[in-house]
Amino acid sequence: MIFKTLRKKLTVWFGPWLAYWVIRTLSWTMKFEEVHPEIPRRILEEGIPGIGAFWHGRLLMMVNAYRGKRLSFLVSPHRDGQVVGKALERFGFQAILGSTTRRGFSAIKKMFQAYRNGSDIAIAPDGPRGPRQEVQMGVIELAKLTGRPVVPVSFSASRKKILGTWDHFLIPYPFSRGVFVWGEPVYVDSQGDRAHLEEKRTLLEKRLNALTEQADHHFDRTFSKKD
Repeated sequence: MIFKTLRKKLTVWFGPWLAYWVIRTLSWTMKFEEVHPEIPRRILEEGIPGIGAFWHGRLLMMVNAYRGKRLSFLVSPHRDGQVVGKALERFGFQAILGSTTRRGFSAIKKMFQAYRNGSDIAIAPDGPRGPRQEVQMGVIELAKLTGRPVVPVSFSASRKKILGTWDHFLIPYPFSRGVFVWGEPVYVDSQGDRAHLEEKRTLLEKRLNALTEQADHHFDRTFSKKD
C-alpha cells in the first residue's frame, strides 16, 4: 500500500515534466506535414474562437498543430489526465478537467466560459475512458451552445509505437515524419433537436475515423510515389 501511494505521488510529481520533455524532444527531431491546412487557417482568420477535435490516442503531438494564440484543453480529472494537463500548461495552454459525456455538464460549462473569454477549445471526444474512436455528445453540445463548428484533425507518423492501452495511444519515434490531416468542419444548428445532434455526432465520428485512416496511410502513399 505504501509503495502504491508513493508510485502515485511520483507520477503526479514527475509525470508532467517527463511528458513535457518527451513532446519537446519529439518536436525537435521530427518533421511535420499538414494536409488541408487551409481549413484551420480559415477558422483562425475569422477571429472567433474555434473547437478542435481529435481522438484521444492521437493527442500527444497535437500541441504542434495549433497556430492560434490561446487554447484550452479538456483533459480527464483522473490522475493520468492531470499529468497531461500539467504538461500542456507548460506549453502555455489551459487545462480544463472534465469529461465529454452527457454527464460531464460542468466541463461543458467550463469550456463554454473559456470560449466566452476568447479561448479556442481542444477536445478528445472519445475521452477520458472511451469507447475508443466513438464521439461522445459533449463536443456536439458545446458546438450547439457556441454556434461554432467542430474542426476534426488526426495525426500519424511514418514510424510509430501503438501502445496496448484502451485508446491505442500513438507515440512517434524520434526523427520520424509526422502528419496532421484536417477535415471539413461540422456545423451544429443552435436550434437542433436530439435527432439533429445525433446526426452531427455520427458525422463527426465518421470524419475523424476517415482522417485517422488517411493519416495512417499518408506515408505509404508518399513512399510509393517515389518508387
